[in-house]
Amino acid sequence: MSFILGFLASIGRTVLAGLAAIGRIALFAADTISQLARPPFYFREFLHALVQIGWLSLPVVGMTALFTGGALALQIYAGGARFNAETVVPSIVAIGLTRELGPVLGGLMVAARVASSIAAEIGTMKVTEQIDALTTLSTNPMKYLTLPRVLAATLAVPVLVGVGDVLGIMGGFLVGVGRLDFSAATYLHNTIDFLETWDVVSGLIKGAAFGFIVALMGCYYGMNSGRGAQGVGRATKSAVVAASVLILASNYLLTELFFAS
Repeated sequence: MSFILGFLASIGRTVLAGLAAIGRIALFAADTISQLARPPFYFREFLHALVQIGWLSLPVVGMTALFTGGALALQIYAGGARFNAETVVPSIVAIGLTRELGPVLGGLMVAARVASSIAAEIGTMKVTEQIDALTTLSTNPMKYLTLPRVLAATLAVPVLVGVGDVLGIMGGFLVGVGRLDFSAATYLHNTIDFLETWDVVSGLIKGAAFGFIVALMGCYYGMNSGRGAQGVGRATKSAVVAASVLILASNYLLTELFFAS
């Protein structure tokens, strides 16, 4: 009996700790959003974050999308050949990339690159007491460090997703025409005919949500980093893991919201 009670107590502690963490993150997100209505706005920090998050993430997101589109075309062709449905390759590649793979893979790549970078940067600032110095100088760390990064990621990741969609469809086109003997005109025609505006827009909305999550997790774990190199390392790891899990979970919720009948 004592073993069972101890086991149930450990489950209860885990659930309560998880709920407490969710509450702290929710309060952190609300505090970040509320900073939009309070001056001043640090435009230089916003532009710097926009370059770091958007422009410098473009190569990894673009290459990921390009090769994913090519691999997806090969897989769909191989599966469709079993049912004499090879002609569905262009439409399914386009729909799959714009609805799911484009925003999810783009979000995960940005999480690996940006969430870790933000957490390490802010965590190091906390360890070296630079955040305390900002407070001493009457500068709100949430407004100076968190808001510009969260806002930049929320605006930049949908653009990255859009570019990734184009490159992913291009990758499928190159494989379809060069490897699978599709006619270029037929491939493009089937892509355009079956791709709807909402397919693209829903992916961009997901990209904005994923960008918000990535930057928020990086800032949250950076602000709550432990002291020393180990504390910064744990914060960096936790930021990437939390951002990745939340991206996958929110992707399901958004898909259920957008496409459930």
